[in-house]
Amino acid sequence: MSTPDRLFKLRSHMATLGVDAYIIPSSDPHLSEYPAEHWKFREWISGFSGSAGTVIITNESAGLWTDSRYFLQAEQQLEDSGIDLFKMGEQDVPDYKEWLSVHLNAGCVVGINGKTITINEYRQLAKQLKKVDIRLDGKVSLDEDIWEGRPPMPEEGIFELDSKYCGLDRTDKIKLIRNKMKEKGATHYIIASLDEIAWALNFRGKDIPYNPLFHSYLIITENQVYLFIDPHKLTSAIGKQLAIEDIKVNLYDDFYEFLKDMLPDSIVLIDPDRANSTILSNLPSQSAKIEQSSIITNLKAQKNEVEVKNFRQAMVKDGVAMVKFLHWLDNSIGKESITEFSAAQKLSSFRAEQNNYHGDSFNTISGYAGNGAIVHYAVQEETAATLEPKGLYLIDSGGQYSEGTTDITRTIALGPLSDEEKTDFTLVLKGHIGLDAAVFPEGTRGVHIDILARQAMWKHGINYGHGTGHGIGHFLCVHEGPQSIRPQDNGVEIKEGMISSNEPGIYKSGKHGIRIENLILTRKDQETVFGSFLKFETLTLCPIDTRAIDITLMDRSEIDWLNKYHKKVFEKLSPLLPDSEKKWLENSTKEI
Repeated sequence: MSTPDRLFKLRSHMATLGVDAYIIPSSDPHLSEYPAEHWKFREWISGFSGSAGTVIITNESAGLWTDSRYFLQAEQQLEDSGIDLFKMGEQDVPDYKEWLSVHLNAGCVVGINGKTITINEYRQLAKQLKKVDIRLDGKVSLDEDIWEGRPPMPEEGIFELDSKYCGLDRTDKIKLIRNKMKEKGATHYIIASLDEIAWALNFRGKDIPYNPLFHSYLIITENQVYLFIDPHKLTSAIGKQLAIEDIKVNLYDDFYEFLKDMLPDSIVLIDPDRANSTILSNLPSQSAKIEQSSIITNLKAQKNEVEVKNFRQAMVKDGVAMVKFLHWLDNSIGKESITEFSAAQKLSSFRAEQNNYHGDSFNTISGYAGNGAIVHYAVQEETAATLEPKGLYLIDSGGQYSEGTTDITRTIALGPLSDEEKTDFTLVLKGHIGLDAAVFPEGTRGVHIDILARQAMWKHGINYGHGTGHGIGHFLCVHEGPQSIRPQDNGVEIKEGMISSNEPGIYKSGKHGIRIENLILTRKDQETVFGSFLKFETLTLCPIDTRAIDITLMDRSEIDWLNKYHKKVFEKLSPLLPDSEKKWLENSTKEI
């Protein structure tokens, strides 16, 4: 069935239900960044496969709203689909709420599956539409009616993550959560985010590519824990252990009915930004609601000593894999045919040699020359560019290990570079060092220090459109909140124990893309009469390509930083490498 045929079928069902417009976000009922195939209705209806985007369909028109990462991809995939592309952030491009307000008449009905939108987003949308007398109906789920050949729900089993990797066992974590609930006065805590459930229960799964998660819901009360999951995912040993710990297993599909039957005097804690709107609408209206940031979001963001220790081990493993890859690339470029796709596969194979490796942490971004300028470039085997012994090659990748999740970007000189390429590479490196070397008082938020990664390139009239840093999970999601380092303020402090990325970049369409990314741990620096100060410790271990540096643009402190970092990389990784790779690493980390 073609996209126009699918739109026709959907519009027919809309007419039957009296719906004038239908909104299809990218999310699943758990508001996952990367949903399983079963929930990719937006991709099925539109043909657009990017991870972020919203489709709006009316009786006469249709549009996709997505951000700059996916403009090129969306233009290609929407061709002849009957769906217009709305480039979010571009001048004179309305957001979809504004567009609906203008293109629909008073009295119209807008439908959406309430399970695919957060409580706060639903409220904001309903409020804006109400201003122009348009009603929002959150009980419309057309995917169930028209999606032919819909992939089934994943049925992979779950497995336990030993507390030697995460520092706290399941009962300790639940006790910790209950103490926080008591402080807030809550009797029930509803958790729908898959990474939070995995963290709380020390389980991991295989339901979603690159994310070690499993579909479930969790409700923690003062004296009971309810897990809603397909029981086929549980081994007999896990089932017995849950029974011993008095964690009651319920069917995944019974979750919403369970909510309706909760006692009216319950005091429910729920995060309106991490729970879907259907959850709230199914709770008894008499129940008191405490809406605030999820308890688990904040607990898992600050890694404990055991998690940090294991992260360091994961970085050594990942560093060994990266060195093996870079050594292979240096010795193979120009001698054999290497494409963006085959290079990414080669890196994955080196990671797979490491113990406790569970797969990549996201789809590797492997971009040569101009393709590197596409921030979230999704390489395909059929269209992958061939690497040549000249110019810059960007590879952004990561691995999932029992010890932790990794995320690293290196931009590599494959041969001779232009002065412009060297200048841009050096400006990115200066920004990377500027953030890494930061010392800041407690209470500092990401927005306060983002400028440190940008100021060198600002002086040259250059900027980048993405954030500088995101949180990262412990053998969980590669993108994790609540902290971020970006020009927009999210109100979250950078706290001790948080692990974030440091990834400034420069992207010049048709020329090159440059990004240097390490993971950084927030640690205490010092106490003075002016308060407590924090700093970053670099965790990632991998050389930065000195062949791409214009040393005349760097000051003494930046050169010292790079030499010190490279000394650490060599000391940590060289004992684990054979002679040929050790020699390569020695040369790649020598002082400049």
